Amino acid sequence: MPDLMGRYLDLLGVTPGESTLGLLRRIVAAQLIRAPFENISKLHAFRVRGADRLPSLEEYLEGIRGSNLGGTCYPNNIHLNSLLVHLGFDAALCGADMSGPDAHVVTMVTVEGRPYLVDVGYGAPFFDPLPLDLETELTVDFGRCRYVLRPADRDGLSRLDMLRDGRRVHGYLAKPKPRSLDHFEAVIRDSFRPEAAFMNTVVIERFEPGRSLRLHGLKLTETAAAGPVSSLALSGADELVEVVERRFGVPAAITRAAVDGLSFDADIYG
Repeated sequence: MPDLMGRYLDLLGVTPGESTLGLLRRIVAAQLIRAPFENISKLHAFRVRGADRLPSLEEYLEGIRGSNLGGTCYPNNIHLNSLLVHLGFDAALCGADMSGPDAHVVTMVTVEGRPYLVDVGYGAPFFDPLPLDLETELTVDFGRCRYVLRPADRDGLSRLDMLRDGRRVHGYLAKPKPRSLDHFEAVIRDSFRPEAAFMNTVVIERFEPGRSLRLHGLKLTETAAAGPVSSLALSGADELVEVVERRFGVPAAITRAAVDGLSFDADIYG
């Protein structure tokens, strides 16, 4: 896999070096900017190829390079974890409880003597690793959303809450026990069920420093760190395909195949 890891670093525009906090920060920020949180790649793989598994690293990188795609929490966080391990970081793949045990996956990295949470698969502006040895709450504010990471409890479990306009709408409980990739196979397959939320809507969230562009169902929202900039209700699948190509750079043929017959009515935060 060294060749693939080299391609990965080239896509991120990051030069490897010593496994320092500075390098980790550069990798995390580059990953968040380059590979959006999205499920078009998931829908396309399922509808076109019948896939119900994690995309290979080669497939994942080709989606980024050729189609400006990324993935949901599983490919974004799992493949980033493999890159960090390849570069010599003490990086563990860990589960996080959401609607069920280990429904989400994160990476916990120990670097320069401190533990950090890395999550580039939550559709959140976590450009920096989040320290886990907190004594007080850590907050990340972006537009209408506030993300609150609370100090770990006596068992080392760390709760992260997402609030919108001051009201909690989502969150997870991250657990420090290292897990193998095999541990997540069942939950990944389960995420392809016909009734699963990510199989019944479209989500793309692309972050840049100070701004984000988000499509959730048939609503496109542009947000600055200080607050909303614009919001647009789309008329249907045809307009969605055009907007996704023009604003996110995803080829129309991929999106059209992914959303054919989709109802767009699922709420990923429901």
